[in-house]
Amino acid sequence: MMQALPPHQVRSEQVYQTLLDAICDGSLAPGTHVVQEQIAAKLGVSRQPVQQALAILKTEGLLLELGKRGLFVAPLDLASMRHHYEIRAALDRLAARKAAERAANKDIRADIEREGRASLAAGRAAMAGGRIADMVNADIAFHSFLYQASGNPLLASSAAPHWRQLRRVMGEVLRRAETPDEIWRQHAGILSAVLSADAELAEQRSVNHVDSARQRLEKALAPVQK
Repeated sequence: MMQALPPHQVRSEQVYQTLLDAICDGSLAPGTHVVQEQIAAKLGVSRQPVQQALAILKTEGLLLELGKRGLFVAPLDLASMRHHYEIRAALDRLAARKAAERAANKDIRADIEREGRASLAAGRAAMAGGRIADMVNADIAFHSFLYQASGNPLLASSAAPHWRQLRRVMGEVLRRAETPDEIWRQHAGILSAVLSADAELAEQRSVNHVDSARQRLEKALAPVQK
């Protein structure tokens, strides 16, 4: 019989999200020494939820343990990120194609349009707010919507490990590159192709979007990698 989760488990999720946002927005920069006791004191929580959150971030590769020196925010590695973008491109093009094929059904298309336009509106609101973590979360939410719209329940879970890495460099790109208006224009273009039930166009726009994201990443990180 299922029971309510202990409060410390819920708190560990909050600590995890707070630390993840800090890594994404640069508050915890690459190479930063992460000390469990200091984080617990700063967030006003016990050490246990911090320990749990740090363990997850370490498993996801966002933190590195350097022997007795402790935990550090992992460095940004352009070569590794390129590999993640390759996988994302393959998954996103499939999601866009399948979503467009499903949109040929007018009832399904109505649901996709409603959810898609809500996602676009949330993205524009995040841009207006100017908070990097919110912009990153809205971007990821749009692609999660596409995975759902594809009708393939395996796409989201297949993409999740790559997004955990990419969300971090997305924050770095937003801090160093141009404003994200073009990103959301491309999102709108993908949605338009999906709603037109044009599978080839949706697929191509999705591939172009990922390639554009990769180029922005390389431009933003080029000075860091030297």
